[in-house]
Amino acid sequence: MRRVKKILNDPAKVVEETLEGMNLAGDGATKLLPGNIIVADREKAEKPALLIGGGSGHEPMFAGYVGPGLADGAVCGQVFAAPSPDAIVAATKAVDCGKGVLYVYGNYSGDNMNFDIGAELAEEDEDIATRTVRVRDDVAAAPPERMDDRRGIAGDFFVIKVAGAASEAVDTLEELHRIAAKAEANTRSIGIAVSAGSIPETGEPTFELGEDEIEIGMGAHGEPGAKRQKLAPADEIVDQMMDLLLVDLPFEKGDEVALLINNLGSSTPMELFVANRRVRARLADAGITVHRTEVGPFITSQEMAGYSITLMRLDDELKGYLDAPASSLAYSN
Repeated sequence: MRRVKKILNDPAKVVEETLEGMNLAGDGATKLLPGNIIVADREKAEKPALLIGGGSGHEPMFAGYVGPGLADGAVCGQVFAAPSPDAIVAATKAVDCGKGVLYVYGNYSGDNMNFDIGAELAEEDEDIATRTVRVRDDVAAAPPERMDDRRGIAGDFFVIKVAGAASEAVDTLEELHRIAAKAEANTRSIGIAVSAGSIPETGEPTFELGEDEIEIGMGAHGEPGAKRQKLAPADEIVDQMMDLLLVDLPFEKGDEVALLINNLGSSTPMELFVANRRVRARLADAGITVHRTEVGPFITSQEMAGYSITLMRLDDELKGYLDAPASSLAYSN
């Protein structure tokens, strides 16, 4: 198996050095705390707070989305690994403004376990109320009747964007949880991979594909998708992805959506825009209106080649929060 070349120092310290560099790139907009925690560097307002997090290796997710109109803080684990309960508690204390903290993260077993432990410790030891929204947008991971078995992939971004705006507009943790849960329930994604990412400490690819193979529905860590097949023209691949995506919610004629074409790491902008062209044609044929489009690297998997397509069905409430101002290292609106 061919090792992946990376220009790093000590791979065992890559998460700490990555976060240090991201924090410095914010030029004072964020603060880096012990435990691989980044928080917004601003006066605390009396509001429910938003804490996001998960494994590193998916940059700019999660640390890149800390700032006004987005998350109050992010807690980051090692590459493709959940943050520890102790770090989650420390991050919860750092962002709490007296009205509780909402956790938003992808639906993975390690994150679920550690955030649940962190929530229990925060409530019992620190008297901080918490609520949780687990993003389960990957339609290839499990059928609709098993939503709790679905992974969180690029749909995390739309849920974070809505929740971040709502956290600055509502008074209670319960109302923030309602809005974030609504955003999550209306979001669906599917990805495709043509080559693997890797783990920096080993340099080994996380999976193998033949030179002429692709995997439709591949997860962000290399988890199996819906099917493996031969490489085909872009329009055929997008059609297969959209066939799985549109029926899942289901999305229907007259719907208005936000669209995200996410680069998984090393695909070119050319490939993403070619895909967007076909996605927009399929949506138009289905009578679905696109309110806004985002194209770029929102959640990556090291140098994995491929992309994902995310749709969030909108109503006036979700649209308002999605369009609200936001500012962070990785995203501004």
